[in-house]
Amino acid sequence: MLKIGDVINLETSDGNGERLKCKLVERKGNQLYIDYPINAITGRSAYLMLGTELIASFVNKDHNAFHFQTEVTGRVKENIPMISITYPGDNMLIRIQRREFVRVDTSVDVAIHPKQDEFQPIIAVTTDISAGGSAILLPKSTKLKQGQEIVVWFSLPFQNESIEYIKLNAKIIRFIPAENELFLKAPLQFLEIDDATQQTLIRFCFQQQIQLRRKGLITE
Repeated sequence: MLKIGDVINLETSDGNGERLKCKLVERKGNQLYIDYPINAITGRSAYLMLGTELIASFVNKDHNAFHFQTEVTGRVKENIPMISITYPGDNMLIRIQRREFVRVDTSVDVAIHPKQDEFQPIIAVTTDISAGGSAILLPKSTKLKQGQEIVVWFSLPFQNESIEYIKLNAKIIRFIPAENELFLKAPLQFLEIDDATQQTLIRFCFQQQIQLRRKGLITE
């Protein structure tokens, strides 16, 4: 499943750590050997202590995303300095297909822009979000239409207090009544999403799940 040269994203399992990127250099049994991880924001090398538990994720050649739990087991000094981490095996990977992306209930600020000049930009909030789509609250008087394609900017607050902004093309699937009768809920489908943006959304949703689980709002 994992191939030499594949990019692996790493994050501490408590959800509060740095966002790191590395490449798979070598593989021996249940040990993966990666180059020294780089902080995705600062571009600096990160130091990982032995025993550090991590959540690893990657996207394969078929654009399917996978997660697995791992742990730092050692450092290797060869032609390329490497770190060894555990690998649970292909059968233990958690595969997330587009139709199965985890959707979490969360309020995120969004800015909605037209594809052309059909309407003035709109500020709104989400009611839920996943790596495949989202639902937003719009005033009942909205001029947007079912099936209309729009451009959406999301402001994603991460647990390390960083905020990442992503831009996506999306399509309005339908309008449904919201709890507040002054608003409508508009489910969106993301269009033409690239791997890096998809990974950012998966990571955000994963952190939101952790927060909800800690608050006892979800049990699985």
